[in-house]
Amino acid sequence: MQIDVTFRRMEASESLKSYLTDKMTKMKKFLASPAHAHVVLTSERFRNKADVSITLKNGLLIKGVDTSEDMYFSIDQAVSRIEKQLRKYKEKIQQHKPSTGPSLLFKSHVIENVNKDSEFRVSQYDYDEDESELPVSAENSMVDDVTGAETESRGDLQIVRSTEYQAAPMNLDDALMQIELQDRKFLVFTNAETDTINVLYFREDGKYGLIETGKHL
Repeated sequence: MQIDVTFRRMEASESLKSYLTDKMTKMKKFLASPAHAHVVLTSERFRNKADVSITLKNGLLIKGVDTSEDMYFSIDQAVSRIEKQLRKYKEKIQQHKPSTGPSLLFKSHVIENVNKDSEFRVSQYDYDEDESELPVSAENSMVDDVTGAETESRGDLQIVRSTEYQAAPMNLDDALMQIELQDRKFLVFTNAETDTINVLYFREDGKYGLIETGKHL
């Protein structure tokens, strides 16, 4: 497994790299195909975040994220989450084949309130400043990052950053597996059966909800 490590707001640490490599090497027994892992370690005051992403040859993306006061503990928890999902979906992961069909475009916007008397800030999606936090599939790609482009005002709300993505095609079963493998609250994808944008999301009652779009509803 190829492992790339990025350090943010902290100095590169060979000790952390070695620890991470040892932990992730043990995952090989769950992976039928070669994989590429990208790990982002971010330290900010007492928040040490480990964001582990594994991309498989068949297009699946597996993620584990944890934040704690200790980076080694964050790495342990993030890797543990991935191992749990790999055990649960081992057979399906090995048999998975990407769906064919068109990938539709969608945009993500970051919106802020420009009213100076208010501290209210809102984002169209609930994710960190890092665009990699947006829960899409591994086959989805960022088409155009228009960060820094001319802002668009809508009353007191102003779009300050927009990013365009391609939503990869998949059926509902694959979308359900993908959202759990990514440990996300929602997933944007192109429904392979209807060729329309769908959003699968986790409800507060523990069930999943599905938002369908298109003219033929």
